[in-house]
Amino acid sequence: MHLLDHSLATLESWFVERGEPKFRARQVRRWMLAGRAAGFADMTDLSKPLRAELAEDWKVWTTRVALHRRAADGTEKLLLELADGQRIECVLIREARRRTICISTQVGCAMGCVFCASGLDGVARNLTKGEIVEQMLRSQQLLGDHERLSHMVVMGMGEPLANLDNLLPALGEATHADGLGISARRITISTVGLPAALRRLAEHGRQYHLAVSLHAADDGLRNRLVPVNRQIGIDGILAAVDKFFQQTGRRPTFEYVLIAGVNDHPSHANRLVERLAGRPAMLNVIPFNPVVGLPYRTPSLEATNRFLSILRHGGINVQVRRRKGDAIDAACGQLRRGLKDTEITLKHDPSNHGRKARSSW
Repeated sequence: MHLLDHSLATLESWFVERGEPKFRARQVRRWMLAGRAAGFADMTDLSKPLRAELAEDWKVWTTRVALHRRAADGTEKLLLELADGQRIECVLIREARRRTICISTQVGCAMGCVFCASGLDGVARNLTKGEIVEQMLRSQQLLGDHERLSHMVVMGMGEPLANLDNLLPALGEATHADGLGISARRITISTVGLPAALRRLAEHGRQYHLAVSLHAADDGLRNRLVPVNRQIGIDGILAAVDKFFQQTGRRPTFEYVLIAGVNDHPSHANRLVERLAGRPAMLNVIPFNPVVGLPYRTPSLEATNRFLSILRHGGINVQVRRRKGDAIDAACGQLRRGLKDTEITLKHDPSNHGRKARSSW
């Protein structure tokens, strides 16, 4: 059984059945989530026979690091291979004293955002609770002795609200005092906006921060950029976000990927002002991060500044997200996509004499 997929109560029952006290389960939990143990052999406050028995019945890791990239700015990205051969990505971002991890919730994505590498091949499946937690632990292993994870963003591959059943218990491990100990207020869940799931998240009652990827202020354009919008519409999303704020008191953030010639015109900025004016929200403007194989471009500095000026003049609380990790394909889905394309090329290249895809990186 995958240790990280099961609850503390299940592990407690396992120990009790073997005549061991229940507190052993908490010892194992602390080793895994806070002690950075590589496996049961490292859990030195358990007897060797007990560690051996744990290893027979449980597995700690179901992923392997298929690729690890580091950037000069301190960003590190992992491509993880799952037990079924699927691959996902997670990122560690270093900024001043912050140590932020960005995790995935699905293999691929079904939302169809036309500018995103994650959804180019659709969605394969949801990640389990354990697979989500493993990303946290793999990222934690990258830290030095005097570093600790301080923030988390659920902005990797997949739509988080489409996998709430596994995401919420995984975040419970992240915030637990015996776990990673990350404050719920320092965890951001990014979504394209699924109204029913937004309402469920609000009712969950935790103080997670909500970031809604808007990318357009009218349904016509958003339908083209985010196809799932045809089933929900911007009005439905904004109503659900307003309800989230009412129930949690947490000011939401809207995200807007700025794409040259697509959604960066002054008319788009003016429409955005009309939509967001008066709402207690922050707007994150994100210049497009180029993806190989997609036709979209990063807007010019002039176009970006003009767009921002209109928003600020309209009273919108706006900030620009600084891009990090470009040199290591840190944007969601790029590393997985790039390695897949390389493997296909090597597989069909007559000059490839048994080389592995990794050799090209």
